[in-house]
Amino acid sequence: MIFRMASVAGLAVAYLLGSTPTGYLAGKVLKGIDIREHGSRSTGATNVLRTLGKGPALTVLLVDVLKGVAAIVFARWLYALPFLTPPAGLDLQSLVPWAVCLAGLAVLLGHGRSIWLNFTGGKSAATGLGVLLALSWPIGLGAGAVFCAVLAVSRIVSLSSMLAALTAIVLVCAMDQPLPYRLLVIAGGLYVIARHRANIRRLLNGREPRPGQNSPEAKAGQLI
Repeated sequence: MIFRMASVAGLAVAYLLGSTPTGYLAGKVLKGIDIREHGSRSTGATNVLRTLGKGPALTVLLVDVLKGVAAIVFARWLYALPFLTPPAGLDLQSLVPWAVCLAGLAVLLGHGRSIWLNFTGGKSAATGLGVLLALSWPIGLGAGAVFCAVLAVSRIVSLSSMLAALTAIVLVCAMDQPLPYRLLVIAGGLYVIARHRANIRRLLNGREPRPGQNSPEAKAGQLI
C-alpha cells in the first residue's frame, strides 16, 4: 500500500512541477499581463522573449529546463528510499526505469496542460530538454546541439525544437538505453512535435515568425 501511494504521489509531484506556469507568472509579475493574450499566446520562453524581453525569456527557459531535471531526479530519489519496498514478487531495480519514464511523461504533460492555466501551457520543448539531460546527458547535449545549430541557421525556434526532438529519438534508439527510457524519449519527442501543430502549418505556408516577431495570428488579433 505504501509503495503504491508513494508511486501515485511521485507522479503527482512530477505533474505539478511541470504545471508550474513559469511564463505566465513572469508576465503577471513583470507587466501585470496574461501572456496567453499576447504574441503567440503560449506560455513558453519564445513567447516570453517576444512579449517581455531577453532577460525574462532566459529565466523562464532555465526554470522550465530545471523542471524536467527535477522530475527525473525526484523519481530516482523517491525509489531509492530504504523503506520503499515493492510488493512481493516485484523487483525494484526493474521497476525504477518505468517509474522514471512515467515521471518524465507527467512533467511534460504538466507543462503543456497546466492545472493552474485551465489545462493550457507551453510546447514542452525546454522541459523535455531537462528530462533528456537528467535521463542521459549525452542525448540531452546532442539534442541541444541540434537545436542551437538549426536556430543559428534558420532563426526559427519551432523548427529547431522539432528537429531536436527528432534527434533525441534517433539517439535514444541508437544508444544502449533501457526500454522504458527509449519509450519515454519517443513518446515525449512525438508529444513535443504534436504541440507544434500550428507552427508546422505556418512553416509549410512560409509564415512562421522569427524570434522577436509576432505570429500572423497575433497580428491579426491586434487589428481587430
